[in-house]
Amino acid sequence: MRRPYTVLLIVPTGIGAAIGGYAGDALPVARAIAQVCDCLITHPNVLNGAQLYWNLPNALYVEGYGLDQFAAGRWGLRPVHQNRVGLILDQGMEPELRLRHLQAADATRATLGLNLTDYVVTDAPLGVALKTAASGATWGTIARPDSLLRAAETLIQQAGAEAIAVVARFPDDLGSEALQNYRQGKGVDPLAGAEAVISHLIVRTFQIPCAHAPALLPLPLDPTLSPRSAAEELGYTFLPCVLVGLSRSPQFVLPQDSPLSGDIMASQVDAVVIPATACGGSAILTIGQFNPWIIAVRENQTTLNVPPEKLGIPALHVNSYLEAIGLLVAHRAGISPTALRANIAPLARHEGRSSSFRHQS
Repeated sequence: MRRPYTVLLIVPTGIGAAIGGYAGDALPVARAIAQVCDCLITHPNVLNGAQLYWNLPNALYVEGYGLDQFAAGRWGLRPVHQNRVGLILDQGMEPELRLRHLQAADATRATLGLNLTDYVVTDAPLGVALKTAASGATWGTIARPDSLLRAAETLIQQAGAEAIAVVARFPDDLGSEALQNYRQGKGVDPLAGAEAVISHLIVRTFQIPCAHAPALLPLPLDPTLSPRSAAEELGYTFLPCVLVGLSRSPQFVLPQDSPLSGDIMASQVDAVVIPATACGGSAILTIGQFNPWIIAVRENQTTLNVPPEKLGIPALHVNSYLEAIGLLVAHRAGISPTALRANIAPLARHEGRSSSFRHQS
């Protein structure tokens, strides 16, 4: 019997990826890859589409810091049927905006049947600030990480939360060039880097699934809006997709703990699919020790210039995700990609040094 075929799909956040750098626009890629593998592992910004989402029963929704720990072999993933999700709301949110998010959370309970704890409001405004690096990648800071961690601890210890959703008030920067470019499908998501800081902090501290939804005032209508950015402009909140993802996000387990038969470790990953210019992240640098196929997609351009060759990472280059899916199908079937080409070179004699073993008479 063959073991499950497992694919890790990575589209790093905050680097302007042409596919996956906007409002859940890598979700079609995830849906397609999920059809040709038994298990798809990916991260929230691939699957999050604000109020849009898609149920992929064989996909695991894993926050970025947790994904890095998994790829390094430090943590395993334990699939669940359902998580009890705790909700943190930033004290810095206006009362009406807070109510909008609470109504969205209640809607997921009534309409989707999600299991949520009572919510917690932070004891101080989180104070999110947005930054941009020289490369064009985005990042950010929070002024009161202590308040965020206290809220998470309350939900975990007192409310029994098994996953944490955070809604932080982000700055409204209506006139910025970065926001206008993003709405036109040309720039970098100005929120993504700061969102990653928030979720990383909770996952690193508590080893529990976490994802973030920014709280912002609705933007004015723009008739030239890019379809890739449109999902974020459907209403007052990005929360529904986060709650859906966290409701079945796998729990993190340590390799030294007693493993269950369904636990997934990095050594079980068969292939990794990543933009060809974004191979400098922790996950791609560490998972190579387990020898999965690395498939680098040229079409998915980013603001970075870190191809696998610069780092000594052996990779198979493809032009598009459609081509990547073809490679995955061949790999799963146990077919060498060279067998699918018109010309196949004959076997060549290996000219390495002779073995030290000697014939025994």
